[in-house]
Amino acid sequence: MAVQAPFRTHVTVTGMTCRHCVMSVTEEVSEIDGVSAVDADLDSGRVTVLADRDIEPDEIAAAVHEAGFELVG
Repeated sequence: MAVQAPFRTHVTVTGMTCRHCVMSVTEEVSEIDGVSAVDADLDSGRVTVLADRDIEPDEIAAAVHEAGFELVG
């Protein structure tokens, strides 16, 4: 991921079992205002969000929930 952004947030998503799951999470989180890049790792469930503003965890959780998944913790 070569995108430069001043804010980086890491979360862990539970329930992703395939590439389609990763695409769904990536698509929903990418729609959050200010997000410039999303990198979701299927094996670990770790999702890295790069943005030009501080993204609240509740915003990420809502987008992940919209994709059909939940944050761990």
